[in-house]
Amino acid sequence: MLFNSYVFLLIFLPVCVLGFRAAMRQGGVQLSLSWLLACSLFFYGWWDPRYVLLLLASIGANFAAAQLLRRASGRPRKALLAAGIAGNLGLLGYFKYAGFFARTLAPVLGTDGSGWDLVLPLGISFFTFQQIAYLVDTSRGNTPARGLFPYALFITFFPHLIAGPITHHGELMPQLDARTRERARAADFSLGLAILVVGLVKKVILADSVARYASPTFAAAELGASPSFAEGWLAALAYTLQLYFDFSGYSDMAIGLALLFGVRLPANFDSPYKAVSIVDFWRRWHITLSRFLREYLYIPLGGNRRGPVRRYAYLMITMLLGGLWHGAGWTFVAWGGLHGAMLVTNHAWRALRHRLGVAAAAPGSWRLAAGRALTFVCVVAAWVLFRSHSWDGATRILGAMAGQNGFELADSFETSRALRLIAPLLLVVWLAPNTQQIFASGKPVLDPQPAPARLLLWRPTPLGASGLAIVAVLVLLGISSASEFLYYQF
Repeated sequence: MLFNSYVFLLIFLPVCVLGFRAAMRQGGVQLSLSWLLACSLFFYGWWDPRYVLLLLASIGANFAAAQLLRRASGRPRKALLAAGIAGNLGLLGYFKYAGFFARTLAPVLGTDGSGWDLVLPLGISFFTFQQIAYLVDTSRGNTPARGLFPYALFITFFPHLIAGPITHHGELMPQLDARTRERARAADFSLGLAILVVGLVKKVILADSVARYASPTFAAAELGASPSFAEGWLAALAYTLQLYFDFSGYSDMAIGLALLFGVRLPANFDSPYKAVSIVDFWRRWHITLSRFLREYLYIPLGGNRRGPVRRYAYLMITMLLGGLWHGAGWTFVAWGGLHGAMLVTNHAWRALRHRLGVAAAAPGSWRLAAGRALTFVCVVAAWVLFRSHSWDGATRILGAMAGQNGFELADSFETSRALRLIAPLLLVVWLAPNTQQIFASGKPVLDPQPAPARLLLWRPTPLGASGLAIVAVLVLLGISSASEFLYYQF
């Protein structure tokens, strides 16, 4: 069930919210959370009811493992933790990577690699990481004992279940605990509806509109066509904007939906295309994934405690695995490796500047502008690998962008239409405040609040509510067919 579908917006969500509030009035917090768990399982089962059993089995096994970890110590605890992590990764690997490894090893084994392409259960990459984090923190003694019910709702809570944000147990479980949770406030409800509408606009109006200028060129490159310089850059920029508005739109909708139930999620975006370096980019893009990779992979490997050479090696390993997490393909691995190489270069450059005694100097405006431009170009080039299904397709697009087919700037009607859409959207991502800044007065997320927007600061006024209602109606009328969010694929 897609957030941007009629069945979700006009049937499932109203029934879920009204039932939640009725349960709150009649039976209190426990009944309302039971209703919310039932709705979340129904939401997941809408795609394929069979996989609800897989989700419940994963939840039950991880909860049981956590209970054992609380009672174990020493080597038995380490063995249990290793077994729990291996079980989660084994489940993820079977569904997501069996086909990939079968095709990769087919020439060596003398097979065709067929028969291993399995249907990927929705959200498995996200709920697997959440449960691994829970097991690791339990082994460290950092998770207070709670029952199966709060744990199941923590994993299945439908606003974040399919594509994040990857929530930490310490962020969400206390909010879902029947002993501490308070009635959802009306202010949170209106704030949630407003942010939900903004997310819908990003997905339905912006992401889906710009996608039409990316998909044809990437598809043609996969079939052997050689795009022109202008076509290559327009397709890469269009996908860069499509991915941004698609995923940030989903994240906004997740935040807005959670607020309808009085729950705050962590932010996942902080204007990433305004980043002045690759290090800065990964502090702004998919923030909860970066946090997980840092806390549960990079730091346990050794982090920056064992000298610069090992630090850079651990950074490369982390990014390669982060790329593979996104998809079972060598282009995803290459995308992760490219970002790893850029992060290593960025950190090495900072270390060199520090040794030369120039690191403390505040960067001037021209240096910030140059950093933003260079970072953006690098990110756009890397997205070509992320989007492409094969090496050949990626190299044709990148070659065109580098001038391999000449530097012709095609002057066609379609090119002009693309520029009229892409240019304003670039200005939006570079100059406009983000959702958390616009709605900062309502404190919509758990994280430290950013500086509020100066001109677009949201206030819960009748005029603002009327404007959002009109926008919501227009967006609903614009949903001709609900398109999948891009991160549903990962």
